[in-house]
Amino acid sequence: IELRDYLINNYPSEKKMNNEERVLGRIKNISFGITGYNDMMLGYSIEFSLDGGSRGVFTSEGFLDYNRVKHSEHCKWTEEERDIGMVDMLKKLSDVLKLAKVDTIDKLKNIPVEVTLEGNTFKSWRVLTEVL
Repeated sequence: IELRDYLINNYPSEKKMNNEERVLGRIKNISFGITGYNDMMLGYSIEFSLDGGSRGVFTSEGFLDYNRVKHSEHCKWTEEERDIGMVDMLKKLSDVLKLAKVDTIDKLKNIPVEVTLEGNTFKSWRVLTEVL
C-alpha cells in the first residue's frame, strides 16, 4: 500500500507528442444505475481523482434503459443492438472488477488507475494493476 500511495501521489504525468497525457489517480466515486442524458440510460458513472487530488475527470457508459425508453419503428437502433450494448458494458465492468481484485463496484473506490487525456478531454482509463 505504501508504494501504491507513493506512486499515485508523486508520479508525474506522462505527456506525449500528440498532446496525449497519461495521469495516475484513483477512482473517487463509482455508481451503477440510471444515468446519462436526461436520466434515460442504465449504466455506470465514474469520477476520477488525478494528480493526488489536484484535478479530476468524469466518465460514464450506458445504454437507453428498457423501462424508460421504448423501441418504436422510428428508432435508429434495434432492440438487438441495445441488448448487445448492455452485455458488452457489463462484460467491461466484470473485467474491471477482476483486474481490481474486488467483487462489487463500491469496492472500486480508491483503486489506483491510469487515465489517458487528449488535451483536457478524457480518452480512456485502466486499473493500475502494477501496484495492486
